[in-house]
Amino acid sequence: MKVLKLVNIENIKEACISWIRDFFEKNGKGCNAIVGISGGKDSSVVAALCVKALGRDRVIGVLMPCGVQHDIDCAKQLVEHLSIKHYTINIKDTVDAMLSALPNEMQITAQTKINLPPRIRMAALYAVSQSNNGRVANTCNLSEDYVGYATRYGDGAGDFSPLSKLTVAEVKELGRALGLPENLIEKTPIDGLCGKTDEENLGFTYEVLDKYIRTGVCTDLAIKEKIDTLYKNNRFKLEPIPCFDPKL
Repeated sequence: MKVLKLVNIENIKEACISWIRDFFEKNGKGCNAIVGISGGKDSSVVAALCVKALGRDRVIGVLMPCGVQHDIDCAKQLVEHLSIKHYTINIKDTVDAMLSALPNEMQITAQTKINLPPRIRMAALYAVSQSNNGRVANTCNLSEDYVGYATRYGDGAGDFSPLSKLTVAEVKELGRALGLPENLIEKTPIDGLCGKTDEENLGFTYEVLDKYIRTGVCTDLAIKEKIDTLYKNNRFKLEPIPCFDPKL
């Protein structure tokens, strides 16, 4: 598979650190980076990059369990590893209140229940950001974005996105270059909402997806068709909101 070779990862790491530093110089000099921490590779890598770019005193982690989170120890491990300030905000009561506030006659779909928590989490991140002179990090990677595996205005939102051009395999290599604990880098990606792993939800592995993104090769035609369909149907998530232009 064509991925960023280890010899280039150091260059990518330093370039990304410089990019983050430059973003803050232009879009919030002196502001703090606000990172939602799940304990997985993406949020861990983004937080570590921000620490390198800005210093640990300007990075704030936000842990957002929805009730009891079985793997929250990984999130705690990350903030302790980086020695960054962090808050824990349990969003369960807010999610339950929103679901209860929806009209009784409206049928609440399973997808609504899955997508609501990420949107509540993003609202929490912006609340923390506005009260702490911050800018919110988007932690999505290229592989997720390519097939729309992100909630629009949920985990797909943010003010700056360090990983959106890097595949899952490349993010892992970057995590190793940053010296992150291996268990966080290789933690099985799971949304914590529907009880399935990301790959179970998608119906294919990130290894297959990454290879297809970087080389255009996918020998399983059924999977190739599924990836192409997901890409086509979810491409709108990465585009600016359409605006009517009266051309006056």
